[in-house]
Amino acid sequence: MERRTVIKGLAGTLPALWLSRALGAGLVETLQPGEPVAKGPFKPSWDSLKQYAVPDWYKRAKFGIWAHWGAQCQPEHGDWYAREMYQEGSRDYKSHIAEYGHPSKSGFKDIIPKWKAEKWDPDHLLELYKKAGARYFVAMANHHDNFDNYDSKYQPWNSTKLGPEKDIIGGWAKAARKQGMHFGVSVHAAHAWTWYEVAQRADKTGPMAGIPYDGKLTKADGKGTWWDGMDPQALYAQDHALSKNSEDNGTIHKIWGWDAAQGASIPDKEYCEKFYNRTADLINKYSPDLIYFDDTVLPLYPISDAGLRIAAHLYNSSIKKHGKLEAVLNGKILDEEQRKCMVWDIERGQSNRIEPFVWQTDTCIGSWHYDRSIYDNHYYKSAKTVIHTLADVVSKNGNLLLSVPVRADGTIDSDEQAVVAGITAWMSQYSEAIYDTTPWKIFGEGPAMEEAAPLSAQGFNEGKGKPFGAEDIRFTLKGDVLYCIVLGSPANGQVVVKSLAAGSKHYPGEIAGVELLGQRLTVERNSNGLVVKLPEGKQDDIALVLKVLPA
Repeated sequence: MERRTVIKGLAGTLPALWLSRALGAGLVETLQPGEPVAKGPFKPSWDSLKQYAVPDWYKRAKFGIWAHWGAQCQPEHGDWYAREMYQEGSRDYKSHIAEYGHPSKSGFKDIIPKWKAEKWDPDHLLELYKKAGARYFVAMANHHDNFDNYDSKYQPWNSTKLGPEKDIIGGWAKAARKQGMHFGVSVHAAHAWTWYEVAQRADKTGPMAGIPYDGKLTKADGKGTWWDGMDPQALYAQDHALSKNSEDNGTIHKIWGWDAAQGASIPDKEYCEKFYNRTADLINKYSPDLIYFDDTVLPLYPISDAGLRIAAHLYNSSIKKHGKLEAVLNGKILDEEQRKCMVWDIERGQSNRIEPFVWQTDTCIGSWHYDRSIYDNHYYKSAKTVIHTLADVVSKNGNLLLSVPVRADGTIDSDEQAVVAGITAWMSQYSEAIYDTTPWKIFGEGPAMEEAAPLSAQGFNEGKGKPFGAEDIRFTLKGDVLYCIVLGSPANGQVVVKSLAAGSKHYPGEIAGVELLGQRLTVERNSNGLVVKLPEGKQDDIALVLKVLPA
């Protein structure tokens, strides 16, 4: 069906460039079949979305846990498996041939039915995560592999029909809400169009040279196969010309933002509308409190208004359900104006300042999709690293969304359990310095600030600066109580908070006392700082929280 657009009273079909510019200016009203945009105050335009205000629950929550879990976890070979298994000579290509066969005969579609999630117990995992201090939980609704982990009306390649034959999102949602946690979903599938282009290739060398991979198969090719009656193009979406320089595996990063000038193959209207309808259906069925988009700004922006319509639909649906706006929408690489419309997300990185708007860091203790080699080699982030990241992010007006990779069978391994237990132990003692806080006048002090790495694209400055140590302190505020989160245990038994020195412009008032876990400590305030003598004995080597009480 033809899309109709209205611009300043003129109706008709517009060239892509005109449409893109009009969408960016918020001048387009798009009338579509399928899932309607919920009625309400928000319209699919940037000017309208600027009405957005971050809900109080999210501002106060600070910490969420994410299950970035789907069919790509079946091989337990890490992230982007469904793409890299088609890259001749890569680690995933070699392991795929060894375990499943050549991608001309056994492609990613053939991995899906092998994923059974047979030991998945969402109630158990959500109970663990609640104890660890997570106040919201996010589950992956789909990835760039284009497979929906829910009862999808518009995508037959979904987990209720194939693989586990379970409503994964429905199960996660029920378990999270049972724990009293807010529930969110992550949506990544807008990129399948270009991300799967590798599936159009063929080997260039060896005995299978020239034999096409399975990316171009159609429904007609399925006669007599296990997927008889299914259309592979509903999954791979490869009935289109390749992007410029598609043979270069790195090209995908240059065209992530649908930059036609960089040679991106631009999706057709049918693809964009299917994505919109799938996501609107997801909202209608599961009423998520949060949607995380793995996209530059919004999905398919600026070549389509699908993302703008989804934003308006989410916000209006939330108002209809709750009587007020309770929804959060995460997007990446946002300009200052767009950060008024949604919550800016930084992937594997942190801002280097106190941000004026609430923002979020998303990171993972390992690979985004489960990678057995990380467990075998004990390469997960430690609980200490997680807590340091949390303290740093919260001090700058941010939230932390932490992915704990889930194995193919639905469990987390023993090393991951140990990390979660470490987070639980720290949060059980010190979470008052995290929850319900606001930034102080400055976010911190210490040597790590002087060597902080700048952000790059989506973020990706994690671990590039000087590691945190006992001289690094992060500040949070609750009412008139200041928390000093000391990122380590000082060797000499005392902490010096330079920002609280006598006569400090940051804290000109008197200090009545300082506590550690409810115990009053001996302090001296001089021109060098607030000198705090710690109790005798070993202190927490992750981080200490000093509670500064005003006079």
